[in-house]
Amino acid sequence: MAETQTWTRRGSNPKLEQEVIDIPPTPTGEGKYVVCGNTSLRYLPVSFNQAIGATTPFFTAIFAFIITCKRESSVVYMALVPVVFGIVIASNSEPLFHLFGFLVCLGSTAARALKSVVQGLLLTSEAEKLHSMNLLMYMAPIAALLLLPVTLFVEGNVLAITIEKARENTFIIFLLLGNMTMAYLVNLTNFLVTKHTSALTLQVLGNAKAAVAAVISVLIFKNPVTVMGMTGFVITIIGVILYSEAKKRFKAPH
Repeated sequence: MAETQTWTRRGSNPKLEQEVIDIPPTPTGEGKYVVCGNTSLRYLPVSFNQAIGATTPFFTAIFAFIITCKRESSVVYMALVPVVFGIVIASNSEPLFHLFGFLVCLGSTAARALKSVVQGLLLTSEAEKLHSMNLLMYMAPIAALLLLPVTLFVEGNVLAITIEKARENTFIIFLLLGNMTMAYLVNLTNFLVTKHTSALTLQVLGNAKAAVAAVISVLIFKNPVTVMGMTGFVITIIGVILYSEAKKRFKAPH
């Protein structure tokens, strides 16, 4: 069914005041997810960071139940157990394990799950049914306002440094533009997938990306990986496959 609401700004919208109230939790979750995720990369290798991110479906299922009272079948919940169990094994055997980095990354994962559930409500609920472009239009400025103070506090004169580096090598400008374009496309496609499927399905699909990123990280950065660590990653991936199959075959209770 075609979406009836256009993404362009309208002169008068009776739902605007309610949207202004409902939308902030989404960019707030996005801000926490970005800050905590980037901070964790200072202490953890990319492969382990992505493995922790694979537990996002578990947090998404919890938040979906708390916020929307949406329940999945017991088989679906059981399929999430190996996803978490695999990360526990990988954590205990990770050569570069760092407790603070692990906790920050876990917080980032929870924030991403909360963001997915809230954006799912905004995109699909009968009261809201925002268009994906409208949600992105409202969310981006709020996220920028939340992240700007953190950036200035943590990185100080980051603007001056960026300008100086751009003068030395103009290629960094194209890198920044490419990064911004990809961030826009990632958010837009995330919203579209959430609107036409669910927040939980979005995060399970994201685990496919996480598995690929973990392998590429090991190949490029040569991160040390133990047999137990690889076993944990494999268990997590198996859990994702089991979840996908359980989601297809077993219906949620009414």
